Amino acid sequence: MNLRSLDAGPRHRDATQRVGSTGEPLGVGAQVAPDPRDGRMPNGRVVRIAAATIGKPARGLGEFFALSLDIMVQLVRPPFAWREFLLQSWFVARVSIVPAILLAITLNAFVVFLLNVLLLDIGAADIAGAGAGLAAVNQAGPAVTVLVVSGAGATAMCADLGARTIREELDAMRVMGKDPVRVLLVPRLAALTVNAFLLLALTIVLGLVADYVFAVYFQHVTPGAFAGSLPLLTGLRQTLFGIVKAIVFGATAGFIACYKGVSVGGGPQGVGNAVSETVVFSFIALFAINILFTAIEGQMVL
Repeated sequence: MNLRSLDAGPRHRDATQRVGSTGEPLGVGAQVAPDPRDGRMPNGRVVRIAAATIGKPARGLGEFFALSLDIMVQLVRPPFAWREFLLQSWFVARVSIVPAILLAITLNAFVVFLLNVLLLDIGAADIAGAGAGLAAVNQAGPAVTVLVVSGAGATAMCADLGARTIREELDAMRVMGKDPVRVLLVPRLAALTVNAFLLLALTIVLGLVADYVFAVYFQHVTPGAFAGSLPLLTGLRQTLFGIVKAIVFGATAGFIACYKGVSVGGGPQGVGNAVSETVVFSFIALFAINILFTAIEGQMVL
């Protein structure tokens, strides 16, 4: 009896006896497709799937850092597009100022209400201004800047750049010898950073006014005691940390908006997806930066 007839399947046949999907014999060294009944996947395909899964986010992260570095290099090289910078500054301020005012008043009033309830219970209402100042300058102010910069300014900027990208305006600028990074991205990054700083100043002032009105007229705290206790916990270091955080917030949101705007694809639907991703990535990055700065400040105090 021929022992080859006892072979269990095509994988165990001799190379000269292997057959393809059409039943024709294959030559020596030919590749044979795996038996689907085995339920196994070739190692090469597993590696390709894993590389595609990991490689796409890694490639996107590398492109983001490359574009951010290019923007920072072009930022310090003259000439600077002052006209575009002024137009974008007004554009970002127009879409951000109303949400910043409303959010600053409500968030600071909520924080001071909770704080003053505790202080009134323990008989320490005279130091209500200390907590209000620390919350407005170091926590609530930067938090409002995070929400407004990423939710209003960065998304509007990403939508504008995305619309230009799908209309191939950036490619047209390259054909005409203009660098889109210098002409479009650098002024937008600078405008968002400056507006973040200005929004921080606005939210701090409005927050302190809202805290004063709420504490004095609704919770009956003495005006002189409120004003006198403001600098107890808030000084130059806290103010400088708040300013640095606002500047970093604006720059980070600008980098994310610029990258998502110029890398958009898929037509109008792609622009909508890029705007949504800008909000999510900006929130994650900016709150992580806020936590990092808070931890650094805490270590400096200790």
